[in-house]
Amino acid sequence: MGFADAAIGPASSLSAFYTSFWWIPAGVLAAALAIKLPTIIRLWTDPLLRAVGGLLLLACAVFVFVAPSTIARVNRVTGVPNISAPLVYSLLTAFCASCLVLIIAWRDGLPEHSPSTRRATRWVVLVYGGVIAALWVLFALADVPVERTRDLDTYYANTPFMREEILLYLLAHTTAVLITSKLIWNWIRTEGLDAWLRWGLKFLGIGYALNLAFDAAKLTAVGARWSGNDLDWLSLHVAPALACLSAVSIAVGFILPHAGQYLHERWLIRVAHRQLRPLYLLMRTAHGSGLPLVLRAGPELRLTRRETFIRDVLLPLARRTDERLRERSYDAALGLGVPPERARAVAAAVVILDAIAAGTGRDEGGHEADTTELLREIGAVSRALGHPDLLRRVRARAMASGDAVAVPE
Repeated sequence: MGFADAAIGPASSLSAFYTSFWWIPAGVLAAALAIKLPTIIRLWTDPLLRAVGGLLLLACAVFVFVAPSTIARVNRVTGVPNISAPLVYSLLTAFCASCLVLIIAWRDGLPEHSPSTRRATRWVVLVYGGVIAALWVLFALADVPVERTRDLDTYYANTPFMREEILLYLLAHTTAVLITSKLIWNWIRTEGLDAWLRWGLKFLGIGYALNLAFDAAKLTAVGARWSGNDLDWLSLHVAPALACLSAVSIAVGFILPHAGQYLHERWLIRVAHRQLRPLYLLMRTAHGSGLPLVLRAGPELRLTRRETFIRDVLLPLARRTDERLRERSYDAALGLGVPPERARAVAAAVVILDAIAAGTGRDEGGHEADTTELLREIGAVSRALGHPDLLRRVRARAMASGDAVAVPE
């Protein structure tokens, strides 16, 4: 049955494997939907996110209803042999149409904002809505009294009206997959794409390429029946594996751009929080106490609180730093081959340590300390504090060019 053909071999273990085979991609798609759901709920006003959630839900439904156990249950509940056929074919057709519409909207903009997207969406809905209606009409006209939960496509390949239904859903699926694949691979070649989006599109492209291989296996098996040959193994063995791999790849493709960006941002926040630790510990020493513990604080809040604490303590301290020492330390760092941007951070670290050690400022030349850049570049200063050997060498050169209070080791 469409996706639901499975091997009928002599070994019961092989049969049992194929009976449960379809729950694997269903589980993967359900997990993908669960991962995506918090973002969809949080950004419910984003129509593209809602569409991705609906698409994953529809894909999960396809694999749930295509499982042989579900097919048998639906047939038994309705009392109509093989009524799962038009149901599964309709779900699969709707999924293909939804993928096509989503890719168009994802690439060209939402229908309400893009006339071309609106026209393309209208055509896809009309054409594939007509295909779904035709599937049910053909099933009503066909005579398929023998229930087939695993091999309906090849078993009824020569049956009037059912033959046309099988061919219709395969051709509709192939057409949607071809168009979607072309759009995806053209989009991948576009310049300026976000790296996560590009990788997501690559997984989608692989998934749809596997879908084309699935269609080829099915069409070949059905065509062999038309010519009096038997290539049922393509439909019974090859097609299910291709469908499973395709589902996993497509699920990853839809999740990766959003999940990857989210995880990347969270990683950057944690890295920034960790990099501020040397400066935070130094400011805690200067202040006499640190931040109070806040239970259930997220990474963003912890980073914001650490940054705020550092700036609050650093501001009065920075106003009484020795600007001449900063200048000499900057020149000394440059003399050691340190790049200019990092040399500024190293010089700032030296004068901060000097001010803490002295307990009071010594701006002997009357220079007004510039705190703007220092407060903005606390991350670079904190990283500089993580290299005490370099600070000692810079301090030594700065002292050689003028009097300076020693930086504590």
